[in-house]
Amino acid sequence: MKFLAFLSLFVFIAAHAAKPKPPLGFVALFNGKNLDGWWGLKTEDPAKWMALAPEQLAAKKKASLENIKKHWSVEDGVLVNDGKGLYLSTEKNYENFEFHVDYKTVAKADSGIYLRGVPQVQIWDYTKEGGKWNIGAGKGSGGLWNNKKPKGKNPLVLADKPFGEWNSFRIVMKGEQVTIWLNDKLVVDDARLENYFNRSVPLPKKGPIQLQTHGGEIRWRNVFLKELTPSSD
Repeated sequence: MKFLAFLSLFVFIAAHAAKPKPPLGFVALFNGKNLDGWWGLKTEDPAKWMALAPEQLAAKKKASLENIKKHWSVEDGVLVNDGKGLYLSTEKNYENFEFHVDYKTVAKADSGIYLRGVPQVQIWDYTKEGGKWNIGAGKGSGGLWNNKKPKGKNPLVLADKPFGEWNSFRIVMKGEQVTIWLNDKLVVDDARLENYFNRSVPLPKKGPIQLQTHGGEIRWRNVFLKELTPSSD
């Protein structure tokens, strides 16, 4: 009996230890166990895939999960991508929000976070050895790199931690304005995220959070979001 009681306690503790605990007012987008609540997208105009008929969108989501299973996994409560495949995208679409996430990547990797399905908060290999200094990698991660206008395109400071250490983003999006902290340092101060797919039109009012990947392994944990007051039309 004592052994069974101990075993039950061990199973209970193990099950709850891996479950992320969000800050007050936030929800965990990743449950620490599996990919429930996520599907796969590449760099695709949200205006197009959101316009699909319900049955077409359902088929697209279902097909994407086969790709996701090949390239995304969960290890000890951490999301792991092998540097390939579709980008992990939330099932739910968001308007205004505060988003927190930790990430850890490897040399020469290139990644980012799409906001409302639009690229992107950039994640670089910021070292000269990474090979992308000529396009801004040396300035560090956290900028809205796909912006054409200079405000927000590059981070205000280099805030990246060395490879092998966890980095932490705090991203606030209200309307089209974005403010970003990386490792508690302000890197983007109230800059407009341009619509990469059609710069002559506003961003979609709502869209998914996407975790981008290409070029090297990246790990994510503590994926938390708090929805903020919707914008007035």
